[in-house]
Amino acid sequence: MKELRPEDLRKRIDLQDFGFKTTAEINNSYGIIGQERAVEAMKFGLRMKNKGYNIYMSGITGTGKNSYARYIVNKVASEEPVPDDWCYVFNFKEPTQPVALSFKAGEGVRFKKDMDDFAEILKSQIPKVFENEDYQVQRNSIIKKYQDARVEIIEELNNTAKEYGFVLQTSPTGFITIPIIEGRKMSQEDFELLDDETRREIEEKLNELQLKISDAFKKSQVMEKQLKDELNQLNKKVGLFAVGQYIEDMKRRYKDYKKVEEYFENMQEDILSNLDEFINPETEAQESDNPFANLMKERKNDYFNRFKVNLLINHENSTGAPVVIEHNPTYNNLFGSLEYVNEFGVATTDFTRIKAGSFHKANGGYLILQARDVLSYPYVWDGIKRVLKTGELSIELPQDRLGFISMSSLKPEPIHMNIKIIMIGHPLIYSILYSNDEDFEKYFKVLVDFDDTMPLDDDNLKKMIGFIGSYTATKGLKPFDKSGVTAVMEFSTRMAESQKKLSTRFNEMAEVLYESDLWATEDGSDIISGKHVKKAIMEKEKRFNKYEEKLLEATIDGTLMIDVDGKAVGQVNALTVIDLGDYTFGRPTRVTASTYAGKEGVVNIERESRLSGSIHDKGVMIITGYLGSKFAQNKPLTLSARICFEQSYGGVDGDSASSTELYAILSSLSGLPIRQDIAVTGSVNQKGEIQPIGGATHKIEGFYKLCKAKGFTGNQGVIIPYQNVPNLCLNDDVIESVAKGEFHIYAIRTIDEGIEILTGIPAGVPDEHDNYPEGSVNYLVKKRLEQFAASVESTEKEG
Repeated sequence: MKELRPEDLRKRIDLQDFGFKTTAEINNSYGIIGQERAVEAMKFGLRMKNKGYNIYMSGITGTGKNSYARYIVNKVASEEPVPDDWCYVFNFKEPTQPVALSFKAGEGVRFKKDMDDFAEILKSQIPKVFENEDYQVQRNSIIKKYQDARVEIIEELNNTAKEYGFVLQTSPTGFITIPIIEGRKMSQEDFELLDDETRREIEEKLNELQLKISDAFKKSQVMEKQLKDELNQLNKKVGLFAVGQYIEDMKRRYKDYKKVEEYFENMQEDILSNLDEFINPETEAQESDNPFANLMKERKNDYFNRFKVNLLINHENSTGAPVVIEHNPTYNNLFGSLEYVNEFGVATTDFTRIKAGSFHKANGGYLILQARDVLSYPYVWDGIKRVLKTGELSIELPQDRLGFISMSSLKPEPIHMNIKIIMIGHPLIYSILYSNDEDFEKYFKVLVDFDDTMPLDDDNLKKMIGFIGSYTATKGLKPFDKSGVTAVMEFSTRMAESQKKLSTRFNEMAEVLYESDLWATEDGSDIISGKHVKKAIMEKEKRFNKYEEKLLEATIDGTLMIDVDGKAVGQVNALTVIDLGDYTFGRPTRVTASTYAGKEGVVNIERESRLSGSIHDKGVMIITGYLGSKFAQNKPLTLSARICFEQSYGGVDGDSASSTELYAILSSLSGLPIRQDIAVTGSVNQKGEIQPIGGATHKIEGFYKLCKAKGFTGNQGVIIPYQNVPNLCLNDDVIESVAKGEFHIYAIRTIDEGIEILTGIPAGVPDEHDNYPEGSVNYLVKKRLEQFAASVESTEKEG
């Protein structure tokens, strides 16, 4: 057992050997501090270009993950080549499947301009060529040839009809055959007056003539088709003359892109197959009289949309590989989308309405995401894994992935992806993904693990001083003198809960820098000193400690029953910690124990009422193991005991109170009263050794505040595990009270040491016969247990 001295209670940082008066003299850049392991892992992950080596940056909030990721990724990306441009164009073979084309950086915008210029050429040159006199002469010649041939067929048919005694008349439905008798056309009445033989002869001739007419009609249809084919050939020939040279020039310009050459060939074929879209003089002339003229004009413009280029990604002005930070990773924001417009009550889209997502923008570079945001949006995580698995990105509606009826009329060609993802998140998210998603390990092979503490050595002190100097200069804050820097450093050790470490939670330290600057301004000082830093820390605690003060008030007025002087049997003050997220504080709690004859063993009332966590339950079971190993080597442990956290109405977990519970049981068994001016924390093992716990600083300060509020007696204090001494970072008030002898802090190694402090009676060491000195704590406990055993045995015999 050791009573701690004031110098044991906090690490005093001495900056006398650091040659500066204020941080205004410091100009060095601080960089990333205390994260050597993470830095090396990040460098490895960024150098590793193989598939699956994406990066997960793990660490608690405020350790600098985001700022470091932006800095290092941008630095690496700036030295890498600029990736290709990407665009979508119309698919002339499969209109619902737009084609993806890639170009060297900067050539995508040139291609788009070339295609816009080409579309204008089409609109002007093709109509001009078809208005040319040479074309009209050739066209009229072809038409005349077939008209003459058609006239010959009709004349020949008329002559044949005369030979058969008929005359032909044309009608909208074809030819009408009328018999001739005595040089005149026969009427239906005349035909009815003929004898049967004559009528039969006329009908037979008519049938023969109908066959001749049918043959002539077929011959005319063939000629019509030939006319149409010849005109189409002429149009294609003239159209090719108009655009062929331009297309060939485009092919030569983009000869390095085989897929683009194929696109030009399909485009040429489409143009020559749709020349009617360019030749419409009659429609143009009648537009003013046609009520549907605007609709027809819009339809014509729709045709020319196919020659547009949707420049999805343009790296014309880029330097290095892209770095994209997506703060709102919805499905569409990440993977792109199809925009729809309302046309006459129908939602329509086309390839020009394909919008790029962050994956497109980061292709060939880096995409930085927040893990929590990624997992918050539906379908996003599965979408990311699909891209990493296939190496390509398809733009589609989320519901299409679920197998529902597709609402999309387009299926754009997938784009090849070459991307490294940096996902930033909490260690718990990493653990959950690693344990529950078998794909996570395959696609995120690199863990960049940010520590929340770093060693307290001269090198890190120098870096921290550099951080304060650079940060204050960058943010326009007042400089800190040595006392101010020392106060920040000591606050950092308090956050780290260690006298040997500094915290790497720079966000919280930055808050202290800002707030210290305010209090220095309020004080009229141009320099931030230690008192301003301490003021900032104290005022921040005041803004968050309402709940702590309410509990303290309730304890002082007796609502919460805790004594800080006197003695009581089976009653000990335990030290617990309440973490509200933004504020953590210690709270003393009364633990009581009652013991009696029986065989139930140690019963945890919290467990029976379902208010106990599994770790607390384990601690209670360890108590049974300790009692059995120490007092029941020769006969069974015959004991019934109840332990309870009094006036605790929420959950209890952790084993830091297991020693406290054991002290209460030992007091109840021995009948020795426990000092109520001493509070206890520490877990225990089955051998009776005290084990370290968390939150030692907050626990001590919690009991100290209660003792101060109720009035010091000079005997009050706490018992802590000796292993927790290096974790103490107590505030000035506690240290001052310890120095004055108003408050005491004891560090112990065993249960025996603790029970001696609490009872003032020696614990007792067994002799060779396993007997303890009379009057010792262990003697009294063993004696009571023997009495319980005898009582139970007697009762069983009587029964």
